[in-house]
Amino acid sequence: MAELRHSSSLGARATSSPMKRDGDSSPLIPDNDLSDDRHSPKDRDRPPCSHFHHLCSFFTDDPRVSLHNSKISIFLVSLLILAGVISVFTILNKLNSPYLCKKDGIVLHCPHVKESASLWENPYSSTTSWKPCAERRDGAISDLPHENETNGYIFIHAEGGLNQQRIAICNAVAVAKIMNATLILPVLKQDQIWKDQTKFEDIFDVDHFIDYLKDDVRIVRDIPEWFTDKAELFSSIRRTVKNIPKYAPAQFYIDNVLPRVKEKKIMALKPFVDRLGYDNVPSEINKLRCRVNYHALKFLPDIEQMSDLLASRMRNRTGNSNPYMALHLRFEKGMVGLSFCDFVGTRDEKAIMAEYRKKEWPRRYKNGSHLWQLALQKRKEGRCPLEPGEVAVILRAMGYTKETQIYVASGQVYGGQNRMAPLRNMFPNLVTKEELATKDELDGFRKHVTSLAALDFLVCLKSDVFVMTHGGNFAKLIIGARRYMGHRLKSIKPDKGLMSKSFGDPYMGWAPFVEDVIVTHQTRTGLPEETFPNYDLWENPLTPCMCRA
Repeated sequence: MAELRHSSSLGARATSSPMKRDGDSSPLIPDNDLSDDRHSPKDRDRPPCSHFHHLCSFFTDDPRVSLHNSKISIFLVSLLILAGVISVFTILNKLNSPYLCKKDGIVLHCPHVKESASLWENPYSSTTSWKPCAERRDGAISDLPHENETNGYIFIHAEGGLNQQRIAICNAVAVAKIMNATLILPVLKQDQIWKDQTKFEDIFDVDHFIDYLKDDVRIVRDIPEWFTDKAELFSSIRRTVKNIPKYAPAQFYIDNVLPRVKEKKIMALKPFVDRLGYDNVPSEINKLRCRVNYHALKFLPDIEQMSDLLASRMRNRTGNSNPYMALHLRFEKGMVGLSFCDFVGTRDEKAIMAEYRKKEWPRRYKNGSHLWQLALQKRKEGRCPLEPGEVAVILRAMGYTKETQIYVASGQVYGGQNRMAPLRNMFPNLVTKEELATKDELDGFRKHVTSLAALDFLVCLKSDVFVMTHGGNFAKLIIGARRYMGHRLKSIKPDKGLMSKSFGDPYMGWAPFVEDVIVTHQTRTGLPEETFPNYDLWENPLTPCMCRA
């Protein structure tokens, strides 16, 4: 019945004559062609095509018109066939395209991406508006009071790894300036994880440090001789300030710490990790912190020279001058465990990791029932370390090829060679300092773990492109320093939240994934970025430490 109704309605339309009210005119049909009572019977007997010649000419018996119409028909049919072929090819291509990359055992195969012009540096037009301006001003008059007029001495233990210690030293100089106190050269405290006995003078150039800051803060190498009970520092409550909140404002030190320093003459500040804020201190104090970080704290000459040698070898691995990438890969067992994120692995691996977390962080682990939901939430928010295989796919999507020279700064990767295989197979020119230097060359640095960390820091700092995979002091200090040196140096900070969403999408094809990666990371390459409340000075020194060019 449906087919019948459809046919009859078409027939009704075809046979019905055009209707027109008296006095009406049509913009499409001439008046003399309209069918009304004024037409003679002879007119009414004309065939329909006489009224619609432009439509019926395809069916005329005129051989000339028929030949012309045939050519048009062939042309239209050819266009339809071509469009059909293209459509079929596109559909087949999409059906056959892999879900991001094909996995062959532990090897990933990703399609190639065209290399962009700005792959190795930020656009010049975006990097010329700011210049560093935290350096010491030659010839400036010092505002330091006489040595006898100091408000007292402060002493700190710089805790943690090398980069956390570096931040603590910068903050100690700033706090000494705030209180007009003398700073005793900080002690690098042995850390439970790092287990290192390095002293300040084993890593940094002490003479340069003291001399460069002589117009800002008075710094002495040791506790004054007149203070005989040195063991009392850090062991006596009477000599230790312990109630300093995290990210404290400058006024807190003036109101709460300075009176005790004046009273006791020597005070230790403990703990001192992140004990000075950013946007709640004067801009000149923040500029001083940059002066310490970027100008006063210099590594010893042998560390600087070895890092130059490693960087030079990275740039000449192909026989010609080539750019290189530095990758800070944070996927050590401790980092994986502390993240409480879920990662690809066997059932046995997951069980072992669960026991490890239960042992190391029992309060967070509890009974483990809440951890799966927590892991999903953290991955969605981009708070999980990127796996080596995920890093490989992202870099390939950005356009980096298998010929890319990559320096890896990393501890022992959790999962060993199997976990590293996707990254190493996709980027075979991947090396560490142990592979780049001889054993004899590195032996002189092995007695201090922080010396080896300093080498990684400097080689990453000198790279053409730096890529971080997770947060931490190392990455943010590198990114901040490269911004301060000039925003031309590319420092890539992956959007882990968006990448997690893409990796988890079973319908995400390679082409849209590449587009997402490129568009998202156009502004995540260390370009100038205005500071904001509660910003991190070490990652973005723009406003307090840089000036308009």
